[in-house]
Amino acid sequence: MAPSALSLPTSVSDEKYANVKWEELGFGFCRTDNMYVAKCKHGESFQEGKIVPYADLQISPCSAVLNYGQGLYEGLKAYRTLDGRIVLFRPDQNALRLQSGANRLCMPYPTVDQFVSAVKQVVLANKKWIPPPGRGTLYIRPILFGSGPILGSLPVPEYTFTVFACPVGRYHKDNTGLNLKIEDKFRRAFPSGTGGVKSITNYSPVWITLAEAKAQGFSDVLFLDAATGKNVEELFASNVFIVKGNVVSTPEISGTILPGVTRKSVIELTGDFGYKVEERVVPVEDLLDAEEVFCTGTAAIVTTIASVTFKEKKTEFKTGDKTLAAKLFATLTDIQMGRVEDKKGWIVELTDATKPGLKL
Repeated sequence: MAPSALSLPTSVSDEKYANVKWEELGFGFCRTDNMYVAKCKHGESFQEGKIVPYADLQISPCSAVLNYGQGLYEGLKAYRTLDGRIVLFRPDQNALRLQSGANRLCMPYPTVDQFVSAVKQVVLANKKWIPPPGRGTLYIRPILFGSGPILGSLPVPEYTFTVFACPVGRYHKDNTGLNLKIEDKFRRAFPSGTGGVKSITNYSPVWITLAEAKAQGFSDVLFLDAATGKNVEELFASNVFIVKGNVVSTPEISGTILPGVTRKSVIELTGDFGYKVEERVVPVEDLLDAEEVFCTGTAAIVTTIASVTFKEKKTEFKTGDKTLAAKLFATLTDIQMGRVEDKKGWIVELTDATKPGLKL
């Protein structure tokens, strides 16, 4: 359902941009004007929600999300193109991933159209917070969770779907490449667990590894599989790829690795470039023997990995403008920013419902 003019409070103002020092923008929270909220009772389906001023949510201390961790989130971005349009990148893929996760966590979910409509409404309601072209993006965070009180077994009486957004800069500031630590003590995910969905419970249990790695001077953590401790899985919040000759490999989606939207897009682009792409089990030895390594994600986009340290031994990889990662980053961001034609059909352009026929 497309948002009506009455249901869509936009960030209407004579000013095109919010009062933000865009050059200082990092990847962190910045309060914007409006958010989207929809609620659903047990046994019912989500209906169209509404845009409301950004504010704290009221929630029961006995809610399913607080007591049992029943919740999912998504992450995607809105871009302001060089010719002034506002666009999204493959939002339907985020909607489908949310639905998959909701099934896993026993939650009702919005339809793909409802999800995309909610995202569009939030973007338009906060459009002055979208950074100028090339200065950042508007990061959008949809969240689905059990908001009703529950003590014991199902059913949960109420669910909430909410979406907020904030402007962000680069997730990784170091353009020379990341220095990773392979975590050989803690595991991020387990077979038949929830590692393959974007559950809120997947992240804080391994914050300790990220905090320790950063304290030691590393950029991020690379996790191994729980079954053997011998195979590479993913970083804290991004997928990993290795390059050897004309072959690009990435860990296969087997239930413990998040099926990234950027990962999926990069696999397609890499094939277009003439590389052979393998989705397979990737032993640590193959990673250490690679010529180039990089990671992908909505926040990370495509980021070069300069080195990996495993059991205190550091292995370095190819970096610079001639890498596949650099080519992928340029190609992907060119599509997202409207610098080249989108031949893939990945870009969704937004229309302001308060001004019929006007595309932003």
